[in-house]
Amino acid sequence: MASSCTDFCALVGRLGRFARGLQYGDGLNPAQWEALRFLARANRYSCNPSALAEFLGSTKGTVSQTLIALEGKGYLRRVRGFRDRRAVRLELTAAGEALLAGDPLVRLNAAAERLEPTLRAALIEGLGQILRDVERGEGCSEFGICATCGAFLGDAAVGEPEGPNRCGLTGEPVSADEAGRICVSYRV
Repeated sequence: MASSCTDFCALVGRLGRFARGLQYGDGLNPAQWEALRFLARANRYSCNPSALAEFLGSTKGTVSQTLIALEGKGYLRRVRGFRDRRAVRLELTAAGEALLAGDPLVRLNAAAERLEPTLRAALIEGLGQILRDVERGEGCSEFGICATCGAFLGDAAVGEPEGPNRCGLTGEPVSADEAGRICVSYRV
């Protein structure tokens, strides 16, 4: 038993170090890359500094420095809320989206794509379960895809872009695109 745990932890550790090493390029560090990836996949409720800090498991101060760097490089912008001017929404710029098109982790994803499909699906499912278990044990927020949330109302595959989908927490419409995005308010 100890051997398989040791093997698992060693493999995850090596993959993590490899992934971090790949991300020191294009003038960015791993935290900056992860912030860009998150913002590209997050829904409107999650594109803010607090949600990003939760997702990264970091402090608001550390995330603030990451955002300042990305904003200074022209990869994201802060937009003030329409109703509440204190609220800040983070948006990728065209330069940020273009940079993500050359994401250095594409090599890891390509290796995963070469796995036999049922093995790849099982690996993704298993790693997801491990992540959720560790998040719960550490008292972290569980981020998930909107359409799989316990508060999601509707069918993401049906209807108009603003279709019949709604967030059961806010009562607001959820587009089919947003239904496939990460949400900070995810409920099991």
